[in-house]
Amino acid sequence: MTDRPDQSFDAAGTARRILTQTGTAALASLGDAGAPFASFVTVAPDAAGCPLLLLSQLAVHTRNVERDGRASLLLVAPGGEGGDPLAGARLTLEGHIVKLPKDSEEAADARASFLARHPEAEGYAGFSDFSFYRLDISGGHLVAGFGRIVSLSPEDLRTDRA
Repeated sequence: MTDRPDQSFDAAGTARRILTQTGTAALASLGDAGAPFASFVTVAPDAAGCPLLLLSQLAVHTRNVERDGRASLLLVAPGGEGGDPLAGARLTLEGHIVKLPKDSEEAADARASFLARHPEAEGYAGFSDFSFYRLDISGGHLVAGFGRIVSLSPEDLRTDRA
């Protein structure tokens, strides 16, 4: 949390926009020996804003999250990749990754949401080694410029708020 936050800055709204607009992320999982392991993944939000991932059993990060679901995702706001990369808004999410049961309604909903964001994944989403996963968010950390550094609760990040 910043000492003197910008009162006009909507941190939760900015974080939710990053969650809903960003299609890729860096996934940090825990390797066999407990060391951090970073990889690049595609993501899409579910109705509540929790990131969905489509992961293959062949990937190291999948084996990592199945062994220990603690993970984080780093999402960079669209447009923040150019110029000074540290000037763009970015959101780190912490939480626990859970595998969605293959034939469940939850997995069917995840598939629809994910493929709406990533239609190119249709070609492999049905392969037997691929499954849908969700990051259940325990907290977030938003960096959106000078004086705009805020820790956020899971409730702040929900996109299905009334």
